[in-house]
Amino acid sequence: MANLGSSSATKSMKSVKLKFRIPYFTEWGQRLVVCGSEPTLGSWNVKKGLLLSPFHQGDELIWTGTVAVPCRFCCEYSYYVVDDAKNVLRWEMGNKRKLILPPLLQEGGQTLELHDLWQTGGDALPFRSAFKDVIFCKGSTLNIDRPEVILQDKLDQGESVLVHFKICCPNVEEGTSVYVIGSSTKLGNWNVQDGLKLQYTGEYIWEAYCVIPRSDFPIKYKYCKYGKNGCLSLEIGSTRELSIDSSKSQLQYIFLSDGMLREMPWRGAGVAIPMFSVRSEVDLGVGEFLDLKLLVDWAVESGFHLVQLLPINDTSVHGMWWDSYPYSSLSVFALHPLYLRVQALSENMPEDIKNEIRNAKERLDGKDVDYEATMATKLSIAKKVFMQEKDLILNSSSFHKFFSANKDWLKPYAAFCFLRDFFETSDHSQWGRFSNYSKDKLEKLVSKDTSHYDAICFHYYVQFHLHLQLSEAAAYARAKGVILKGDLPIGVDRNSVDTWVYPNLFRMNTSTGAPPDYFDKNGQNWGFPTYNWEEMSKDNYAWWRARLTQMGKYFTAYRIDHILGFFRIWELPDHAMTGLIGKFRPSIPLSQEELEREGIWDFDRLTRPYVRKEFLQEKFGDSWTLIVPTFLNEYLDRYEFKEDCNTEKKIAAKLKSCAEKSLLPESEDKIRHDLFDLLKNIVLIRDPEYARNFYPRFNLEDTSSFRDLDDHSKNVLKRLYYDYYFHRQEKLWQQNALKTLPVLLNSSDMLACGEDLGLIPACVHPVMQELGLIGLRIQRMPSEPDLEFGFPSQYSYMTVCAPSCHD
Repeated sequence: MANLGSSSATKSMKSVKLKFRIPYFTEWGQRLVVCGSEPTLGSWNVKKGLLLSPFHQGDELIWTGTVAVPCRFCCEYSYYVVDDAKNVLRWEMGNKRKLILPPLLQEGGQTLELHDLWQTGGDALPFRSAFKDVIFCKGSTLNIDRPEVILQDKLDQGESVLVHFKICCPNVEEGTSVYVIGSSTKLGNWNVQDGLKLQYTGEYIWEAYCVIPRSDFPIKYKYCKYGKNGCLSLEIGSTRELSIDSSKSQLQYIFLSDGMLREMPWRGAGVAIPMFSVRSEVDLGVGEFLDLKLLVDWAVESGFHLVQLLPINDTSVHGMWWDSYPYSSLSVFALHPLYLRVQALSENMPEDIKNEIRNAKERLDGKDVDYEATMATKLSIAKKVFMQEKDLILNSSSFHKFFSANKDWLKPYAAFCFLRDFFETSDHSQWGRFSNYSKDKLEKLVSKDTSHYDAICFHYYVQFHLHLQLSEAAAYARAKGVILKGDLPIGVDRNSVDTWVYPNLFRMNTSTGAPPDYFDKNGQNWGFPTYNWEEMSKDNYAWWRARLTQMGKYFTAYRIDHILGFFRIWELPDHAMTGLIGKFRPSIPLSQEELEREGIWDFDRLTRPYVRKEFLQEKFGDSWTLIVPTFLNEYLDRYEFKEDCNTEKKIAAKLKSCAEKSLLPESEDKIRHDLFDLLKNIVLIRDPEYARNFYPRFNLEDTSSFRDLDDHSKNVLKRLYYDYYFHRQEKLWQQNALKTLPVLLNSSDMLACGEDLGLIPACVHPVMQELGLIGLRIQRMPSEPDLEFGFPSQYSYMTVCAPSCHD
């Protein structure tokens, strides 16, 4: 907190009454609390904060509360929504409010009314680095002043009201001032030349004091911008109004915090592109970080303000071409060596290496990126330069600064890469005594005394140069007024540095995906382990906070991949290959007791694959008698999958073995598809951890297992299905998002955008709106069912609009 002074330091026993006032609509059982930095307001302990009381005024619900404070009182404070036990349900976004009592209130005995407005996430947008450091950075050249202090002798006791006007206005051109004009003569009677000119006090805030006769109330007013050229820009929206209690005769003091000046908000256009596609005449086989400078120049010439990249973290898990998928991170902190410009590694590049680079450029300069060849070539060249300059670089002050700031992730990353190459696999379960990570083992692995220390340092060296090159490009973008937007993948590869170092943060026996939708009836299975949110919460999501801090070194905005995962994730067992047989986590399951009360009791029938002879004949025709003995056993009037092929991965493995021996009567793909269909012919999914909990299979009405049930069971299960997927989870998912997403948003000052495509729960958009998260709309994927192509003019302001996307 800034040094605003301390109420305990004052020697005066005189006090001032502070009356807090804020309009806010709550739900039943909710209250508002104001909590602040001083003991009077709870010392940031919300349970000890000032509880406010509500009353109705017109269409608004107003919350007020009064507290006595010393005359020289100053503090920071915020508003919170709490339940009856004062547990925090919601809090304001944006900066903490600051209050310093002016000198004229230091005689004591007065009442100061604070008229505040709830700060939403949208109000905090101008303070994000995309605006603060890029779009509106010209505002930093404004001269900071303090509003004129009103002396007590200028006030007409009992006949005047002292009003302190305050407005946030981030986009003010040079030579332009901000005014208040209104119905009072003190506000110019709506004439800007006679209006109240506000002073700029920093952080986009404009303020001024004004003594207004009581007879002028209620007053109507608006804020406006007025340029030297006489150009007037009046804020849009309804006229603001301020009333006072006419029954009180003593002098009143009112501090207004009127939020944002209401004007047509800033809009900008940009381009989204994979980093590997940013090609130039200089690159070696693939787009490189330094090529971003050329892209920024093109963006400026085109009138664009944003450049968005796909993820740029290292994905070198397999050492093959499929590592080119940018959403499967080897490390969420390390940058990808693919984007290194080897020519920039040294100013004294030997001639033989220069020739090697020239030859490689010729060989790799194709239309498509040869991922494996490009990676191998860059690492080979980088190692040669490293061996010549390692002492110079590793002993430099700039490297020491980089290493000190990044060693917490850099050392495990370098050790992982060394072990991956040594064991020829990223599957750390195959690393013997190194399978289980420990800090002691790490320190021994990266010790200077080891024979492989150069191999460790090479990974430090590559990351150092990647950092320098991306930092150069990022600084260039800021200077040119272009927002550089990164991408935060929802998952990490299960064979990654992060799962090795922090296995407790992941549910390694599960897989992440998305439920079926219009585009894929089997859903999606991304293969990433799901997160152990309960474990992550124990250190206030430190791993996530570190990720965002690292991204903030380079980007001024970022895309949250699959933001629905912070409300709930579609969790699949790790033996699944498709995305259909999953459940939401977290979610409220159907309990065995709940189902039994409804007359549902045959859980084996509902949870096991329902396979009848006629189904097999329909799918496999005459070949069914050849397929059944290999994969199924006959059981009463039905068939069951054998133990060695009762999951999708087991079926795929057995089919591959049979195909190699030429034992399959039909194509492997068709048999696999049909067997998977039979395996998924269930109605309920039993929880593998809690056997008395169940989840309805997605689209259960499409299954023959469901169709063969009696009418009572069908009706019950249909009702419970819709309750599970569309009703009972909403509150839980809202609470989950409000617990996790604010931590991300507060971890950096980047502008956050959420990819909110797919099956969207009702709670998602209200939460995103409250937190100031910008959503995504794709014209070719309109959310309206009767619309073929979306209209950007109809989208809300808090929207990134694109004609298409890589999803």
